[in-house]
Amino acid sequence: MRIDEALAKSAELKSDSARVDVEHLLCFVLQKGPSYLRTWPEKELTAEQLSQFDSLLVKRSQGTPVAHLTGRRGFWSFDLEVNQHTLIPRPDTETLVEWALELPLNSKASAVDLGTGTGAIGIALALENPAWQVSAVEFVAEAAELARRNAVRLGASNLTVLSGSWFEPLAGQYDLIVSNPPYIDPKDTHLEQGDVRFEPLTALTAEDEGLADLFYIIETAPAYLKGDGWLLLEHGYDQAEQVANKLKQVGFEQVETRQDYGGNPRITGGCWRV
Repeated sequence: MRIDEALAKSAELKSDSARVDVEHLLCFVLQKGPSYLRTWPEKELTAEQLSQFDSLLVKRSQGTPVAHLTGRRGFWSFDLEVNQHTLIPRPDTETLVEWALELPLNSKASAVDLGTGTGAIGIALALENPAWQVSAVEFVAEAAELARRNAVRLGASNLTVLSGSWFEPLAGQYDLIVSNPPYIDPKDTHLEQGDVRFEPLTALTAEDEGLADLFYIIETAPAYLKGDGWLLLEHGYDQAEQVANKLKQVGFEQVETRQDYGGNPRITGGCWRV
């Protein structure tokens, strides 16, 4: 089978992102970049490559996320190792990184990524600011080890992964706290659809209609923030007003909400004045 014929298999795949999924799987099998598919459409797959590709297509058609099939997911400017113990990083979370990098922090700032999962946010901050000291906290042991592997492989030597629940392993105060915590209502029917069916519920859902962890972080963060320190939180598309109100109630200033790449209110943050 030729590369262009393999790409045409997307017509048979029941997925909202069928073409992209097939391209990712084909690149994985061939160990080539996307440009190779367009440059050499007439190249034939070997029997071994075709067998692997067909097997991956079957699993994808059954719903298994592409990231779990390939063991990796692109985020920011790098590829992350992913597995079933963590949330699969989403592009919209990059808007949190963008905002963090715009903040007026000193050149040797200290930052914390709470509930780091794969390490995505913490690693992005560490790589963009080599002089920062970044801590990434993760409760699930397997996820913490995954984040450590990603940090080492990507050269984020200024990032330390700490095991524990939220603020538990932290000491001192920080210039920046960021988090993409669980924020989906456990009763949300979307949990039975798409890739989230294969992700750990502990990384997705929170009590009180998805607000419990967000509110806990907002209430606890001031004790761990320096004066003029910032807290940035990712949340559900319909939670911005509640998160903003909570930040103001606790005493945060300059509270603002930013949209994700789909135009949904996704990141809300504020500055802590001592």
